[in-house]
Amino acid sequence: MPKTTIVTAIPYVNSTPHIGNILTTLSGDISARYFRMRGMDVFAVAGTDENGLKIKEAAEAQGRDPHEFVGEIANRFIEIFDAMGMQFDAFMRTSLEDHKFSSQALFKKLQENGYIYTATYEGWYDVSTETYFKEADLVDGKSPDGNEVRWVSEENYFFKLSAFQDRLLKHIEENPDFIIPETRKNEVVSFIKGGLQDQCISRKNNGWGIPVPGDESQVIYVWFDALINYITATGWPAAGWEEKWPALVQWLGKDILVRFHATLWPAMLMGADLPLPKHVVAHAWILLGGEKISKSKGNVITPIELVKETAERTTCKPEIATDVVRYYLTATMGYENDTVFTYEDYDKRYNSDLANDLGNALNRSLAMAHKFVDGVVPDAAPEQEALDAIASAKVAYEKAMDGFRLERAAAAGIEVIRFVNKYVDTRAPWALAKSNDPALPGVLRSMLLCIRSAEGFMRPYMPNVANTIAAQLGLPPLADWNQIGTLESLPGGTKLNNPEPIFPRLEIAKPVPQPKVEKPKPEPKPQQPKMEETNANIIGIEDFAKVQLKVGRVFEAEPVEGSDKLLKLQVMIGEEKRQIVAGIRANYTPEDLIGRQVVVVYNLKPAKLRGVESQGMLLAATDANNGAILLQPDKEAPEGTQVR
Repeated sequence: MPKTTIVTAIPYVNSTPHIGNILTTLSGDISARYFRMRGMDVFAVAGTDENGLKIKEAAEAQGRDPHEFVGEIANRFIEIFDAMGMQFDAFMRTSLEDHKFSSQALFKKLQENGYIYTATYEGWYDVSTETYFKEADLVDGKSPDGNEVRWVSEENYFFKLSAFQDRLLKHIEENPDFIIPETRKNEVVSFIKGGLQDQCISRKNNGWGIPVPGDESQVIYVWFDALINYITATGWPAAGWEEKWPALVQWLGKDILVRFHATLWPAMLMGADLPLPKHVVAHAWILLGGEKISKSKGNVITPIELVKETAERTTCKPEIATDVVRYYLTATMGYENDTVFTYEDYDKRYNSDLANDLGNALNRSLAMAHKFVDGVVPDAAPEQEALDAIASAKVAYEKAMDGFRLERAAAAGIEVIRFVNKYVDTRAPWALAKSNDPALPGVLRSMLLCIRSAEGFMRPYMPNVANTIAAQLGLPPLADWNQIGTLESLPGGTKLNNPEPIFPRLEIAKPVPQPKVEKPKPEPKPQQPKMEETNANIIGIEDFAKVQLKVGRVFEAEPVEGSDKLLKLQVMIGEEKRQIVAGIRANYTPEDLIGRQVVVVYNLKPAKLRGVESQGMLLAATDANNGAILLQPDKEAPEGTQVR
């Protein structure tokens, strides 16, 4: 059976990877996980680019052997990829013998087909990016990237790239989704129509790199040999490579698309009579402070650091924090435009998508199932509204993934979660329970089926989170795409586990607004005696700011034994469960309160009422009989939201 091959552009081993340059590899991992769920035999490939003059010079500067030097850095990449949950079937290092074999074989094949010749090269060479530039390309005497260049004049091998201009344009026209997204395809077409020039593909052998076959005085140009890694992974030219090639998709960043992956690499394959990958997908950059992330600029955030910070600030488990970073980077990934990373946006996305939407939906659904159906999945049929929402999300998700738009697929997965939160408020299971409505079991199964489906949708992005959701549902992981949205995925009679918060809500510090100070106006003299204006109960804004009011949701309620006034409530405030004792029994039954949102004094010192600890207080007005009228938001608000 032919494999579905997914390859990712290989990073250059010159520094520790940051959140920008793991984006390509992470995209490959997420798409591989999705296609495995679809039942495909996936062959996923990653690797490291280890040849080039820059590597040799960096190793020499440290007095080290280049093989030892690149081996250490390659292992660092592998450790980071592993730590971020990326799984691959092959990891290609371009300094190894199997890559040398494939690179020299392809070089000879292109020679045999008449596409390689020798000539004198004179021009500027940027060692930092291992790229040749013409005089006209330089900016203030430096490369377009701002790097120092050096003059090179030597006899080299050239590839007849100019011979493939018409063939490349024809292939792009006949395969409109060969290059994704459309804006990048337009850039490629414009570049090719501007005229392709033959490319210098070798340089003087300085003791590091892959020797040109039959000419040990030259090594293959690093960008030429790095591209060949994609077919090295298939075993080409050894027997059996056809089972793994052509690749379904090549993932890469926008900066290496036009000159290399969309022109040079396809032309190399055409010249060697090999099939082209079906899709080449170029994502945009992640920017910090409006600039591309760069070690030289000192604006680097490493993925491991971000995971650690996330775990510390949210108090979620480390494996969950890993998934949070995976989700954020790809759910916000730009294709046409760059993504600007800020901690404020990161925190808001965490709270909105994960804490408020996904975490809230899971907790509410499980809590109500335990309250109303003894923690067992009902046998009742789900309501059509829920089935339609799941089906709609599934179609949108498939369309997005088949077009390699990871951010759109993530949005489709979250949409079913947002549906279930609205559905709960509309169907009000607590009211159905109070009136013994026979629709209650079907509503609860609908809620739980949405959660189960969301587990499947989120699995490629957040495998640890998905496993945690499955465990709380008392079920094995949902790994079969076809099972999503089916009754078989959520069997009636399944015993549910208790809800455990996955995403503690992250408090985003905001400055306390200060009152506007105005100069007092002189008051007219009173015409008659005035009431005393001094009031010892008047407080300033600084006093009020000390009181933390938050929105919570009641998921359990019962009378306090021995009291005809008190109710004991279990309230979710963000991802925290609080027990609150309230004297509202005369006006509310426990059934009135399940699922209801309330406003809680969050930072009140705990107290005991009738021997039961109360960890907060509800806000309520009083009626004519001094009874309680609970305050609540006039529309749905995320649990844990600050009341100001």
